[in-house]
Amino acid sequence: MTPSLELSGLTTLRVGGPADRVLEPATRDELVAGALEVWSGVGDWLVLGGGSNVVVSDDGIDGDVLRVVTRGIQQLPQDDGRVHLLVEAGEPWDAVVSYAVEHGLAGIESLSGIPGSTGAAPIQNIGAYGQELSGSLVGVDFLDFASGDVQHVAASELGLGYRSSALKRGRLGVVLGVELALAASPDRLSNPVAYDQLARALGVGLGARVPLAEVRAAVLALRASKGMILDPADPDSVSAGSFFTNPIVSENFARGLPSDAPRWPTEPEPPVQVLPLGAPIPAAPASGEYLVKLSAAWLIERAGIARGFALPGSGAAISSKHTLAIINTGHATAHDIVQLANFVQTRVMAEFGVLLPPEPVLVGVSL
Repeated sequence: MTPSLELSGLTTLRVGGPADRVLEPATRDELVAGALEVWSGVGDWLVLGGGSNVVVSDDGIDGDVLRVVTRGIQQLPQDDGRVHLLVEAGEPWDAVVSYAVEHGLAGIESLSGIPGSTGAAPIQNIGAYGQELSGSLVGVDFLDFASGDVQHVAASELGLGYRSSALKRGRLGVVLGVELALAASPDRLSNPVAYDQLARALGVGLGARVPLAEVRAAVLALRASKGMILDPADPDSVSAGSFFTNPIVSENFARGLPSDAPRWPTEPEPPVQVLPLGAPIPAAPASGEYLVKLSAAWLIERAGIARGFALPGSGAAISSKHTLAIINTGHATAHDIVQLANFVQTRVMAEFGVLLPPEPVLVGVSL
């Protein structure tokens, strides 16, 4: 246990005030006992993993922080043709990807380099370069706040969505472990490459299967080029990663944006139908029926906010490598971070009428 620790030392953004106590249970049993002890008190509490996707108030929290540091990866016996891994919640996520690649297991190779702990991965339903955790997640071992019981919660019960889950939307508790199901790949080839930028970096077409190690190396290089790999030598990596998610709007709304605005349908295209001669042609889907995902980076840049932008006197800035990241230039406060994020939101709203949703968990602060 560490008393009265500044949380800025436990977050990748390097902001956040003090907590009354920081507990770091070493085993799963100690983690359960620690959580139940914290919950029995009267103060606030916060569960913290790698601290990579959170903005904590400069005032800190009036209560305890339960820091999840339990580690371990084990294979579970299963007969469904896939390899199941049970990963302790405090295991760094990238270590799990590295383990999978080294053991010839496909399904999470494009999620290389994402900072943070494994227990946080289902909360955010992490995703990158054409893969999401939801494609491999079986379920989580979960200590439920309401009942105090340890439960195995299936992925289908977690309400997984784009960078979201029921755990992020308010189901309280602690993720103790994560169960994944990955494809055994004797030839050590990846799942089909499903993201254009990654395919270009690999020099292959979409749908190609590439050695797992090559996919991992390409993803790590892409993330590093955007300042999205934690690196003490790179000031652009002092961030919470992407600060905004890509907004999702109606198809009708998207039609009103400039023609070069990137957009991706979030629903599958209607299936091709083969009709007998003379059969009536089915009606087209109603206008506005489909939702469209926009590029937050494109919206930010077209709203006049360039890489490296900072408000006068602020210690926060837009990354010099990627407009989705807000960085701490060395002396930022949580107030600085939130002020800049709010400015970005306001500019994009004024220019395009689109609200950019924040991606990090906000603790004691709001936009």
